Amino acid sequence: MKIFRDSAALSGIKDPVLTLGNFDGLHLGHLKIIKGVAARAKRLGVPSVVYTFDPHPLKVVAPLKSPPLLLDMEDKVRLMEAAGIDHLIFASFTREFAEKHPRQFVEEVIVPLSVKEVWVGHDFKFGRSKTGTVEYLKELGEEFGFKVVVIEAYRKGGHIVSSSRIRSLVGKGRVGEAAGLLGRRYSIKGVVVKGTNIGKEIGFPTANLKVESELVPANGVYAAWAAVGSKKLPAVLNIGRAPTFGGKETTVEVHILDFGSDLYGERMEVGFVRRLRSEKAFKSRDELVARIKKDTERARAILKGKTP
Repeated sequence: MKIFRDSAALSGIKDPVLTLGNFDGLHLGHLKIIKGVAARAKRLGVPSVVYTFDPHPLKVVAPLKSPPLLLDMEDKVRLMEAAGIDHLIFASFTREFAEKHPRQFVEEVIVPLSVKEVWVGHDFKFGRSKTGTVEYLKELGEEFGFKVVVIEAYRKGGHIVSSSRIRSLVGKGRVGEAAGLLGRRYSIKGVVVKGTNIGKEIGFPTANLKVESELVPANGVYAAWAAVGSKKLPAVLNIGRAPTFGGKETTVEVHILDFGSDLYGERMEVGFVRRLRSEKAFKSRDELVARIKKDTERARAILKGKTP
């Protein structure tokens, strides 16, 4: 897959099948569109193209209302490639870009690519203040000679799969349900840094993760897989303030099962499997240790037989 920052770089490509959108999360609904575009382009013998934005438009036009992203650029690229896309465009989104009239957007972005088909979701909007609708895009398609394919909402469990719903589930710690809508586990990334060493003192050494991801699940204890380099290791982790010890700042502490190596400075990705319990202040250190032992064994049982 080739990656571009400007659609003008694709001017030599003929008759591609194109889809446009933010695709935050690349959940099952997004993948339905993207895999459909890849398959359609392959059948027609033409390139498949995804046109997305960097940064997310809301970070530019309404930064205070911009929700935390579910996916970073690295993973977006990886998942797009895995879906079979040939060309990925990360268009630079600016206030000037946001002011383009829908017709201007089509004339300057879609028409120069000589697009054969444009695939969009049922709720797709584009152009200044999102005034461009699917129906208007169809009208422009008839005028400029490209077909518009509209993909209906993807539903699971009676609900429309959406990034906002996934964010809500993750924010409540319902990571198993979120995974069912993403089509993969929700994960966060960061670098292991020095912490308070409380875990080591009580017999459960932890890697203190300085999180880079924008959305962290609700405070609590989770069974998870921790990826360090090429290794994927079973883990139990705590997100919270260590109330038993009077902690004030929220930390992410990862205890890797049956592992004793020093991980300071290592990059780590944690894929959430299940929330075991909410955060709790214990009356004593011994009571906390006893509960951690139970959490660890429960996590071990949950992860046994699960694919990393």
